[in-house]
Amino acid sequence: MQKNVGGLDKIARIVLGLGLLAFALFSDSPARAWGYIGLVPLATGTLGICPLYSLIGLNTCPAKR
Repeated sequence: MQKNVGGLDKIARIVLGLGLLAFALFSDSPARAWGYIGLVPLATGTLGICPLYSLIGLNTCPAKR
């Protein structure tokens, strides 16, 4: 699979993912389980590949195709 997540998008995904995971790990709220969804943006930001972007044909990576 080709990388399709670039610069600012990658940073935003990683920060969002870490924030959601921190909420899941350190919160006593009943909604804390929703924080584990932070694994998705964290993984896509770290790997640089977003399956949804592939499906809709979006590419934020500045690398040559």
